[in-house]
Amino acid sequence: MKPSFLPVIRELARCYQAFTHYSAAHIRELGLTPPQFDVICTLGNTPGMPLCKLAEKTLITKGTLTGVLDRLENKGLLKRIVPPENRRSFIAVLTPEGEQVFKEAFPAHGAYLEKRLGKLSAEELETIRSALEKLRQTF
Repeated sequence: MKPSFLPVIRELARCYQAFTHYSAAHIRELGLTPPQFDVICTLGNTPGMPLCKLAEKTLITKGTLTGVLDRLENKGLLKRIVPPENRRSFIAVLTPEGEQVFKEAFPAHGAYLEKRLGKLSAEELETIRSALEKLRQTF
C-alpha cells in the first residue's frame, strides 16, 4: 500500500525542478549563477551583512558561500570589509557595480517569473502559498 503523502512529495520535487530550471535559465542570461543572483538580491539595497547572516538568508552553506563571494569579488560586484570592532569577521557589501546589477537584474527576473506566475489568479497564488507554508510548518 502506497502512503498518501508520496504523490505530494513527488509533485513538490517536480515543481521545484521545473521552477529552478525556468528561473536558472534566465539568471544565466543575466550573466550570473543562481547562487550569485541570490547573494546580489539579498545584499541589494542594504549596507551589507556579515557572512553568517548572508549564509542564513540565502540558504547557501558557508563553504559554498565563500566561493560564490570570491567569484562576485573577481567580477567587481562585491567587496568584503573587515569591521574594526570585530577583525575576525567580514561584511559582504555590493560595490556600485554590484548595486547596478541588482537594480537591473532583480526587476528583470521578477518580470521573467511573472510571465508564468502571472497566469495564476490572486486566489490561486494565495492558496498555493498557504499550502506551502502549512507543509513547511509540518517540519
